[in-house]
This record gives sequence, structure tokens and C-alpha cells, in this order.
Amino acid sequence: MRARTLLLLAAALLGACSSLLTSRAAPEQTYYLRAPAVAGGGEALGASLRVGHPQTDPGLDSPRITLRQPDHRMSFYTGARWPGPVPDLIESLAVQTLRAGGGWSSVEDSTSPFPSDYLLQTTVRRFDADYSAAGAAPEVHVALDCILGRREGRDVVASFTAEGSATAGANRQGAVVEAFEQALGNALQQLAQRSLEAGRADAPHREQEGPQNGVTPAPSSSRPTQ
Repeated sequence: MRARTLLLLAAALLGACSSLLTSRAAPEQTYYLRAPAVAGGGEALGASLRVGHPQTDPGLDSPRITLRQPDHRMSFYTGARWPGPVPDLIESLAVQTLRAGGGWSSVEDSTSPFPSDYLLQTTVRRFDADYSAAGAAPEVHVALDCILGRREGRDVVASFTAEGSATAGANRQGAVVEAFEQALGNALQQLAQRSLEAGRADAPHREQEGPQNGVTPAPSSSRPTQ
């Protein structure tokens, strides 16, 4: 009788553990975005560009998909995310877009150890699906404030805003993500075009400035011997 009681107790405990380990929650969905197709063309600019790590407005520095709702409320999709924080996502896609354009001699990200002629710094002002207006499907908005600076940003060459918007085809996460890709693609195409135009316009000034603000560094062989 005692053995039978212990056996039944063990079976009950195993059943309880099994029910605790089984989750009925839907698995989290991770959505990715693709860089827009950019057609190269025009005269290539013989200068290098570094894309700085983007800054963001409050609430956007996370991998969550941001929603704007009525009454100034901000929320997020449950069980859905981007592959990484929004600044990482924007930086990666901006580098891909600028490289595809072919207008720069090289395009590096914020972790590159190599020096560059220009620095492009961005601030993400909007990256959200807006549900505040009437309608079944949201409108996605992307806004990037951009500053192009010469020689690691010590001299500002141009300042502009790259924007894009798209209405989701339906009130479904997949359709909203497609709208994000379209809106971001439009913004990144503007970013690529306007930064290259500003670099071309600034090229004569950069060439007149010369290396290190007109000061040519002495070669290492010219160092005095001890």
C-alpha cells in the first residue's frame, strides 16, 4: 500500500511539472527589413563616408515595433520585434543603401577603424505605425534628421530631414511590416541622394583644404635620429 501511494504521488508530481513547462503562449515573431534598391549613376565622388550610430527620440531605442495611438499613447505589438534595436537596424540599412549607390569611394559603419572624409550622423525622430487617425490600417512614418560633416563632423556641410510614409494594406503585423519597409526605403533613398549631392557640392572646398587642414604631415623617415 505504501509503495502504491508513493508511485501515485510521483506520477502526480511529474504531471504537475509537465504542465508547468508547457507554455500556451504564441512564440515571439521577429521581423526583418530590407534595404531599398538604389540605382547608381552620375559622377562618383572620390571621398569616403562613415555612418555614425544613430540617435533616437525617447521610446525608439529598442527592438520593439512602436505604435502611436489616440490620446498621445504609445504602445508596442505583443510578441513581435525587430532583429535588434532600431538604431542598429537603421545604421545597417543606411550603410547598405549608401554602398549600393556607388557614389562614395567607401562607406563604413560606426565601428570602422579607418578614417573617413565625411561623417553622416542621423537622429531617428519617427519610426512608428500610427493608429491615431481613423481607419482600420495604420500609416507608418519614418523621419531621419541628418547632418553631413567634413572630417569627422568638425565642419557641417549639410543638414536635412529624410522622410517616408506608407499606409499598411491591412491591419495585420505582416502588412504593417511591409509598410515599414516601404517608408524606410523612401527615407533611405532620400538620405543617400541628398548626402551625395552635398558631398559633391563640397568637394572643391575639401580639395582646397588639403590633408589635415592644409598641413602635410612629415613622413616617419624624417624624424630626427637620437
